[in-house]
Amino acid sequence: MYSNGDVFVGEIIGTAILILFGAGVCAAVTLHHSKAKAAGWVVIAFGWGFGVLAGAYTAGPLSGGHLNPAVTLGIAIESGEWDQVHLYVLGQMIGAILGAVLCWLTYYAQFQANAEEEKAQPTLGIFATGPEVRDPVANVVTEVIATIGLVLPILAFGMNEGLGTSGTGTLVVAFLVVGIGLSLGGPTGYAINPARDLGPRIAHALLPIPNKGGSDWSYAWVPVVGPLIGGALAGLIFNAAF
Repeated sequence: MYSNGDVFVGEIIGTAILILFGAGVCAAVTLHHSKAKAAGWVVIAFGWGFGVLAGAYTAGPLSGGHLNPAVTLGIAIESGEWDQVHLYVLGQMIGAILGAVLCWLTYYAQFQANAEEEKAQPTLGIFATGPEVRDPVANVVTEVIATIGLVLPILAFGMNEGLGTSGTGTLVVAFLVVGIGLSLGGPTGYAINPARDLGPRIAHALLPIPNKGGSDWSYAWVPVVGPLIGGALAGLIFNAAF
């Protein structure tokens, strides 16, 4: 078991890196005066996957690199160990907000220039997810299914000693996230991680981004509740099937 201090610090650092890369690729594709402008969904999916790769490998020695309350919940249900869950989740939330702030600082000039354009691009999608068709029940179901598609394989990967010994388990998870984005991300933007959505959404609401628009708090519960249900179901399915 990792120490409490290592868990907290590791999850802050790892999740901050995850969000910096993930929100960063969304900013790169969205904002005016970015060399990656309009690069498309495939680029976004790989950007988030590489964010998982960098964040999880960095946090791994300290906390195991969960970076996601849904993953933490699934692991707790599978293992029965709940003592450090609050430290994981708190670290993930702080790290997610920090990563969003770092993304804003990285693209500060582009955010300023975007607001001056005749057709300014909306900025919330850089930080948080949103549905293509707003149907809360369907959107929650999408997030539940996509999160099971993340957490259940992660739990199964843990049974493969070779992945753990070689250190390639995190690499496989990163490609899993890319696959989820490409296959299941279209309807809602695949939050699959409550901290990934809520932390940057809070940052969007608080940061002095010009002409930023609203933070869509009426939808904010969906990418929190859906992934938590998905993570819990993944843990229950794993215990029943394996």
